Amino acid sequence: MKKKIRVVQFGVSHEHANGKLETLRFLSDDFEIAGVVDDRGHATPRWPLRRPDSLVEGLPLLTEEQVWADKTIDAAFVEVTNCELVETARRVLDHGLPMHLDKPGGESYEPFASLRKEAKARGLPLQMGYMFRANPAIRWLIDAVRKGWFGDIFEIEANMDHGYGDDDYRRYLGSFRAGILYNLCCHLVDFVVSMLGEPVSASQAICTAPDSPADSRDNCAATLQYASGALVHLRSCGRMVGQIRRRLRVCGTLGWAELCPIERFDGQPLLLEVQFRESVGGIPAGAVQTIDFGSQGRVSNVDRYAAQLREFARQVRGEEKEPDDLCEHDLAVQRTLLKMCGLS
Repeated sequence: MKKKIRVVQFGVSHEHANGKLETLRFLSDDFEIAGVVDDRGHATPRWPLRRPDSLVEGLPLLTEEQVWADKTIDAAFVEVTNCELVETARRVLDHGLPMHLDKPGGESYEPFASLRKEAKARGLPLQMGYMFRANPAIRWLIDAVRKGWFGDIFEIEANMDHGYGDDDYRRYLGSFRAGILYNLCCHLVDFVVSMLGEPVSASQAICTAPDSPADSRDNCAATLQYASGALVHLRSCGRMVGQIRRRLRVCGTLGWAELCPIERFDGQPLLLEVQFRESVGGIPAGAVQTIDFGSQGRVSNVDRYAAQLREFARQVRGEEKEPDDLCEHDLAVQRTLLKMCGLS
């Protein structure tokens, strides 16, 4: 019988914090929640302004001192506000715990780089919370790009538009120097770096959408330029009406692919359209083909994170190693994110 990983969650104020707790509860064969370090009283920018008490119902509320004294705890989830992520993760690392660290890695490079390199040197798993890492269609695309099926990539285009949130959320986005570009497009940077590596340059437009509070920075875009001549266009706006239609398009000299929506949790299949000049991987040339990746599930928070958190549990138990190149990938993502946001 596999060992349950006994975990503590630092914080409930990150946007993904409730989803991680729901998934940890769902994955009861893999995880036991020892408790939560409640950060709702902190004064740092966050959205929503306060999480409901029901989020932590039935869970012990611990102080950090109680966590450090409890030697039965195997790992930590760091889900504090974005501006507290790296400093909290540093304390977790100093106490020798593997961790799942939510995104992004801060508005500067060295604190995150020091943390990430030390975790690897000490053999402690550190999993970043970029939410598309277990997405089957994106994993397929990364593999196909690396195999050269699309030829030379000349364009990637993706968006992280949404219509949730309120004026408090828009003001929260404005607490970051690059706004929504930093806070949401980091998820896109993660897989772009997997496909193409780091760009040589980047430009950005940091704007506030019509009717949003001043300096909300909730309508942003960036272009990454590569030495090969490839261009990557990433954008996000918080004013989308109706159903979220996040989109990814990959174009190369031998073919293209389009994924829309990027993920779905309504029980319907995740579908990727592709067209190739030549037959590759059993996919015929010529006509547009649709690849069916099946259903990702029906419950967004649980189903989005489950595969990634199961992987983390296996690493903490020692059943599999963290990939050898993961640390350098995480550092490349952070460098690219800062360059994209004009913060490097």
